[in-house]
Amino acid sequence: MTVLILASEDDITADRMVRALEDRGAPVARVDTAWFPQRASVRAELRGGRWAGSLTAGGRRIEFKALRSIWYRSPSAFRFHAEMSPTERRWAMSEAKYSLGGILASLPVLWVNHPSRNADAAYKPVQLATAASCGLKVPKTLITNQANAVRSFAAGPMVSKALGAAAIVEEGGRKTTFTTRVGPADLEDLRGVERTAHQFQQWVPKDVDARVIVVGEHVFAASIIAGSAESRLDWRADYGALRYELVAPPIDVVAGVRRYCAELGLVYGAFDFVVRPDGGWVFLECNAGGQYGWIEDALGAPITATLAELLARGVET
Repeated sequence: MTVLILASEDDITADRMVRALEDRGAPVARVDTAWFPQRASVRAELRGGRWAGSLTAGGRRIEFKALRSIWYRSPSAFRFHAEMSPTERRWAMSEAKYSLGGILASLPVLWVNHPSRNADAAYKPVQLATAASCGLKVPKTLITNQANAVRSFAAGPMVSKALGAAAIVEEGGRKTTFTTRVGPADLEDLRGVERTAHQFQQWVPKDVDARVIVVGEHVFAASIIAGSAESRLDWRADYGALRYELVAPPIDVVAGVRRYCAELGLVYGAFDFVVRPDGGWVFLECNAGGQYGWIEDALGAPITATLAELLARGVET
């Protein structure tokens, strides 16, 4: 039985996982969905209520019936022939997604995580509501496109945070929208707020940040200690100023993140918390496909090994 890894060709964390699975004697196939349809092909027939067939990629044929588990790491977008028009590429992209993606999504194997569960869990309002219902502390939050609502909400220090993708492409370059403080001057001029929804949160007093990684029933955590003003507001803004320490989360936080994953059908989750000066942990968000390699590299936490064991064990079909 084979473990299928869906990841980009240059994903070094996926490289690490391939080695870990091979060390355990688990057959593994790695596919970048960017190979389809120019360097990969699919054939599937519906038989007895299940899709039978194979995905051919990287010089090998991967039989669907032989799959044990699928790691949906971070595959690339499908790539099509250059001579296709933009309209043809859009149509082909949709067909590829709903055909190959749909076939794989239907297979009764262990997914880490199933794409549908990842998609559901990507909504920040869903994350905050689920975290609160699972007993985790969350910041006071407002989502609105009404300027008056923002002013009424601002009873103290406040920040604005993106609800969707924090990265945008503009003028040929990639830019990241980090967490931004909202001060009195900003409240006096809120022009443009009405043009779309925005997320505002009460500023949480911070001792350190923390990243919590859940792999099945296993929980790993690291404190993120900021060494600059930029990283203290949003640690993603200055990676060079960070240092890390392994930390044991409180029992209620461990219980909360496990319940959160169960509620949203996640096998894996990367949680971000603020640890207040009084020791309280406040949930910020959970990225169902979040990175963990930097914690493993810095602190030696056996996350790849734990995930490899899970994938190698899989689910019997």
